[in-house]
Amino acid sequence: MPRSNRPRRNTSTGRGAKPAGKWMEPPVELDLERARGGIVRRESAPDGEWVVRTMTAKKAEKQYICPVCSTAILPGVAHLVVWSDSHLFGQAAGLAERRHWHTNCWASRTYRYR
Repeated sequence: MPRSNRPRRNTSTGRGAKPAGKWMEPPVELDLERARGGIVRRESAPDGEWVVRTMTAKKAEKQYICPVCSTAILPGVAHLVVWSDSHLFGQAAGLAERRHWHTNCWASRTYRYR
């Protein structure tokens, strides 16, 4: 017997399906803005522990100066926000001293004590 190319009927919404009862919870809404807001990761390097957050082009709304190349990171350009996780005065001080870096500048940075 030849196969049918018609899709199968979904049994949950088909004939004789039971309506959702009170025990069924509504599906959880996904927070897309939070998901697009950037991925936070931790990096270990000889100069300390760092928290690195990717800033998407959509979220980049202000102009910043990259600490390595001293050029502007324009609005609408994806980049990284980096702060020290092992700051001498605690995590709050490290967060207050966060800097915006070009992605390539962060990847190719050199350590000052070499």
